Amino acid sequence: MNEIFIKLQIKVWTQSDRGDVPGWVLVVLMTAGLVTGIWTVAAPRLNTLLRNSLDSMNAIR
Repeated sequence: MNEIFIKLQIKVWTQSDRGDVPGWVLVVLMTAGLVTGIWTVAAPRLNTLLRNSLDSMNAIR
């Protein structure tokens, strides 16, 4: 009985799909590329927005 269980467990382990590592690496790299691209475009506007907000808060004092 124990021997059958071990054989069945080994079969399950060898056939189990644990994921596609190269696929996940590709997803991570593509996400990093998109974030970098969007950040490159949005950074000047975000800096201007933050600077204007801080300047307007300093003008209140």
